[in-house]
Amino acid sequence: MLLAVDIGNSNVVLGIFQGEELLTSWRFETDRGRMADEWWALLTTLAAGDGIDLRAIEGAVIASGVPQLATTFQDLITQRLGREPIQVSAALDLGIRVRTDNPLEVGADRLANAVAAHHRGPGAWVVVDFGTATTLDVVSPEGDYLGGAIAPGVLIALEALTARAARLHAVDLAMPERAIGRNTRQAIQSGTVLGYLGLIEGLLARVAAELGETPNVIATGGLAGLFIGHSPAIPAYDPNLTLTGLRLIYEHLTRGE
Repeated sequence: MLLAVDIGNSNVVLGIFQGEELLTSWRFETDRGRMADEWWALLTTLAAGDGIDLRAIEGAVIASGVPQLATTFQDLITQRLGREPIQVSAALDLGIRVRTDNPLEVGADRLANAVAAHHRGPGAWVVVDFGTATTLDVVSPEGDYLGGAIAPGVLIALEALTARAARLHAVDLAMPERAIGRNTRQAIQSGTVLGYLGLIEGLLARVAAELGETPNVIATGGLAGLFIGHSPAIPAYDPNLTLTGLRLIYEHLTRGE
């Protein structure tokens, strides 16, 4: 079995693979102060509940945007599982080429998403990841990671708006029924949620124009469910895309696949 760890600024997601099958996954709120033993206690409890024997884990791979927790999980996996995890970065042979000005500054989760998308089928791909940040990552048909776009996440934008505007209060993050809000709550939802949908659609149109072709598009991330089904520009959704990319990277590095 393989342990895949995706450490983001808002959530830590762990997945257990048996071959290509994702047996189970667990999502935690990112807590930079939680020690390795505390993570281990959570992991063993959830594994026992799902019938997972952690002693059967043969390898581990980590994508981290939080350096402190990357070290924590490195220590946890080394000491508790007796395995040396792979820390994903552009310095490794990922099976795709990173064609940016500074490959080492590209986030490991974005690289994993790009690998997973490229393996889904031929043609150019764009991954839209709705997380703490909203990111677009572009992969050419030849398997070149070309770069992308980073915008503040929709939840961050909403929180910033309501925190800095005295007469605007917090509202539920939900897709509104119409663009013309008839009260403050509806207006905030329209401007935030539909506004972000327009941002994504506009960026996708510009990416297609720069590529000279219409790319395949897939969404992932904890907030993607809010947008799926509301725009033909985002036809596909895979909540486990990053974990799948981590598995593919691990297999490429250890088995030459």
